[in-house]
Amino acid sequence: MAERIVTMTVNGKRRKLLVNPGDTLLTVLRDGCGLTGTHHGCGEGSCGACTVLLDDKAVVSCLVLAQTIEGASVQTIEGLGTPEALHPLQQAFMDHFAAQCGACTPGMINAALALLKRNTAPSRDEVIEAISGNVCRCTGYAPIVDAIMASLDAAGAVANE
Repeated sequence: MAERIVTMTVNGKRRKLLVNPGDTLLTVLRDGCGLTGTHHGCGEGSCGACTVLLDDKAVVSCLVLAQTIEGASVQTIEGLGTPEALHPLQQAFMDHFAAQCGACTPGMINAALALLKRNTAPSRDEVIEAISGNVCRCTGYAPIVDAIMASLDAAGAVANE
């Protein structure tokens, strides 16, 4: 397999990117698109720091080969809210002190968003299950779960934003 151009939609913008065989979606997002909010943690799919939405499903971008996602839609943390108008999940993470060192935060928010896109009223247990693939070494998870649950109260349409 040789390098080739892959067309995808990243945060609502159509992109044509030259990708090499073996390039991961993580590499393309960080190096090809300059979107460094998607964090490189383990590179093995076990920490969740690189979680993004691929066609509205949470995936660990370090395991997705970029050449396999022709025509796909990708959403990263940069595609949510703005500094002036945070997405309700981002605001809830701030309000509940769910972001400490920040290494896991983008992946956690994207994992939560994927859940909320398929279930607008999840139980606490469903939230815990949805973020179970994301490792956090700082918070003990309680503030993260609290933030996700609070975002449901703050905006009934979190998933549609």
